[in-house]
Amino acid sequence: MPAPEPAERFQRAERFQRAERAARVGILGGTFDPPHDGHVAAGRAVTEALGLDRLLLVVANDPWQKSGQRSISAAEDRYALTEALAAEIPGAEATRLEIDRGGPSYSVDTAEEILAGAAGRPLDLFLVVGADLVPELGTWHRAGDLQGLVTLVVVSRPANPAPVGPTGWRTVVVDGPQVAASSSEVRDLLAAGKPVDELVPAAVIRCIRRRGLYAGP
Repeated sequence: MPAPEPAERFQRAERFQRAERAARVGILGGTFDPPHDGHVAAGRAVTEALGLDRLLLVVANDPWQKSGQRSISAAEDRYALTEALAAEIPGAEATRLEIDRGGPSYSVDTAEEILAGAAGRPLDLFLVVGADLVPELGTWHRAGDLQGLVTLVVVSRPANPAPVGPTGWRTVVVDGPQVAASSSEVRDLLAAGKPVDELVPAAVIRCIRRRGLYAGP
């Protein structure tokens, strides 16, 4: 059998390299109660900046750091809203990993589950957080284990324009678009019967109305 021509050898090598390249998967977790334009802006920014193959919008089942502080909407409602949001971000998909797992939602458990599901295929995980959460990372469940599983992606926010990566983490800083939106603001506006069109994607608003969420007394 004749030896392959140089161009053919190059093409074969290129195909092999593509096959072995680690998939780049982002994790953007949250309560999403409700999701809003800030989530869209952050998702688009990190997907473009990091060249992500997928961005998983992970809906918390029981957001343990918020439980007891306020009433949390039902997980199935929040998942439906997040599915509507995913259409606004190229490469994004809502996932119910934490809902189906049940109990308190810990990022380290989610990262381990995603890596286990890769079945040995190379995978690079990027955990996306807002700059305002960086000071709290040390309080997260099994934070030391999580450090070894992911690259932390710190996204700037209007109130935190110059984030600094925390010590001990592999960190990437992404300049997020300056979209001043918060779930608490959206809930308050909806409860007061005021419009949220400037803060929430239209598909999410339609889902909110269909499910009768966040209406005032």
